[in-house]
Amino acid sequence: MNGDGGGLVLVAEHDPAVAELQRRYLAREGYDVEIVADPARAPAAAGVARPDAVVLDLSVTALPADLYRRVADAARPAPVIAVTGPLDPAIARTLGEHRVERPFGPRVLVGAVVEALRRAVPAAASGPLRAGGLALDPGGRTAVIGDRRVTLTGTEYDLLEFLMANPGRVYTREQLLDAAWGPGAGAGSRTVDVHVAQLRAKLGEGNPIRTVRGVGYVLDT
Repeated sequence: MNGDGGGLVLVAEHDPAVAELQRRYLAREGYDVEIVADPARAPAAAGVARPDAVVLDLSVTALPADLYRRVADAARPAPVIAVTGPLDPAIARTLGEHRVERPFGPRVLVGAVVEALRRAVPAAASGPLRAGGLALDPGGRTAVIGDRRVTLTGTEYDLLEFLMANPGRVYTREQLLDAAWGPGAGAGSRTVDVHVAQLRAKLGEGNPIRTVRGVGYVLDT
C-alpha cells in the first residue's frame, strides 16, 4: 500500500453525513472505506479490519488522547489521522503527526490520508528473530518461546521486536518510548516499565530482557 490510492481506510466518525462524504471522496481516490459510526468502537474495528489507515473522529470523546492511543495500538503500523475540534496544544501533541481540525473540506481530509500513507514506513521484510528459546516472526507478528505461542498486544510486540532486532545494546526508557510508541506519543517512562513487566510475565522464565539499573533495558542473546 502506498499513498497513490488503493487500500482500506477505516473511518470512525460520529456524524453519518460527514462519514458518507468522506467515504465518497476517498472512494474517488481508489480507497476502500469501512465506516464505524461510534468512534469508541474504533480500537476493536481496527484490530479486526487491519486497515492501511484510520481516520479517527476525536471531537466527541472526553479522553481523546486515550482513544487515540488505543486505536494507534490496535491499528499499528497503519497511520491514524486524528479529526478534532480546537485543542489545547499539550493534548494535540499526544495525537500523532497527522491531524485535521473541524470544520474541514473533504479534499483536505483526503490529502491528509494520502500524506499519512506516503510518509508511513512499511515494516522491513525479514526472517524470524531469535534469542535463546524465543522466536519472533515479523511477517506474522507472532512470538513463540520454546513450543509455546505467546499472545502479545501490538505495543508489546513492537517493544519486543525492537529489542530483539538490537540485541546486547542497552536502551533508555525514553529511547524505547520513541521506538515502540513513536516520537511525541506523550506516554511516560513508567509506561515502558509496565510493558516490560507484562512481557516478562508472558514470556516466563525464558525471557531474555534484562534491567540495567539506572539506565534502562537490554535484550541478552
